[in-house]
Amino acid sequence: MNNKQLHIFNKLRQYCESEHFKGWDPYDGLNSKIFQNIPLLHKSALCRLIMIQGFKRMPFNLRPLFLVPKEYNSKGIGLFLQGYCNLYTIIEKTSKEDLSKEKERVLSRIHQLAELLIALRSKGYSGSCWGYNFDWQARRLFFFPKNTPTVVATSFCAEALISAYKITRKENYLANALSAVNFVIQDLHRTPQKRGFLFSYSPLPGNDTVYNASLLGSKILSYGYHYTQNTLYKELAGESVLACCDAQKGDGSWPYGMLPVQTWKDSFHTGYNLDCIQEYQTLTGDTTFSAHIENGFKYYIQHFFENDGTPKYYDNKTYPIDIHCPGQLLVTLSKLKKYAEHKELADKVVNWTITNMQDSEGYFYYQLKQFFSSHIPYMRWSNAFMFNALSYYLLEQLQYEK
Repeated sequence: MNNKQLHIFNKLRQYCESEHFKGWDPYDGLNSKIFQNIPLLHKSALCRLIMIQGFKRMPFNLRPLFLVPKEYNSKGIGLFLQGYCNLYTIIEKTSKEDLSKEKERVLSRIHQLAELLIALRSKGYSGSCWGYNFDWQARRLFFFPKNTPTVVATSFCAEALISAYKITRKENYLANALSAVNFVIQDLHRTPQKRGFLFSYSPLPGNDTVYNASLLGSKILSYGYHYTQNTLYKELAGESVLACCDAQKGDGSWPYGMLPVQTWKDSFHTGYNLDCIQEYQTLTGDTTFSAHIENGFKYYIQHFFENDGTPKYYDNKTYPIDIHCPGQLLVTLSKLKKYAEHKELADKVVNWTITNMQDSEGYFYYQLKQFFSSHIPYMRWSNAFMFNALSYYLLEQLQYEK
């Protein structure tokens, strides 16, 4: 394993642990205590949208001035938990006695994060589910109150708890993860397509056109089927996968969603789609969509990464370069078992990202833009995501070297 890359991972780990996994988020502007104490502004959808977009787009950090606290984010905690589970597996595979104390520390961290994740569940729904620690005003004038559960956050959290269960064999972790199946089936609504349907992004109305969100719901149900053999879970997961694969273009690409304003094709959501369909196939044994995976992966590799390792956001332009773009590559290569075939690309992307997007303090930047870039240390979006991604990268390197 490359000592330089392990050192980079440990610098990120030390930073996140020193912050106790709490931090700011690109979308947490409405957590401002000043803004919350001005009712006329807080009740206005337009003011909420301006506040969120202003905080998100500013290259300098307004949060300390506007009293935005650092907090836990459930998806971020799920990503950290998954990363520590991968780290535990790496330590086990090295089989070195001098790492026994480190193994105990990592195991302790897994328990800590898993218990925290369970405590962060959104209350009042049919099963385990998770949302974000801030009110969120979407551009299409949808308003998501704080802790409104989403299928995206829930999928990442449930998968991490299953990974924690595999290591600890603690039944409570598995039970909470599988309970998310009830959230998907009973609380999310479904939009019929020519074949199959799409799961909604959340239980709220009017957010049911996004392919990666529906596929993340399929992934939750696929885990449910794998552990219970309940055929209903497999059937519903398959219908969602069918609808999303029908939406795939002939060249292997996916638009973000169904609506005319959702036609863009971006890197990391394409990666999400591929991961979810692969997980469905692996967990259910249904290989119906294997050609869709291969065509989608070919488009993904050919259109979202430059020869020097620069990760592109869109298929037709580079900027903004978002930290999710390089990070998701490492996860997708691992999930699809494509790492050995594309090791050179993975190495180039990792080295480019470390050189251009990691701060000397260890944390990673949110986005690089052509003129003004943000170097704010966002805990969920940047650091938890890269912590998880680099853990997959180190795990694959270890297996490759063997």
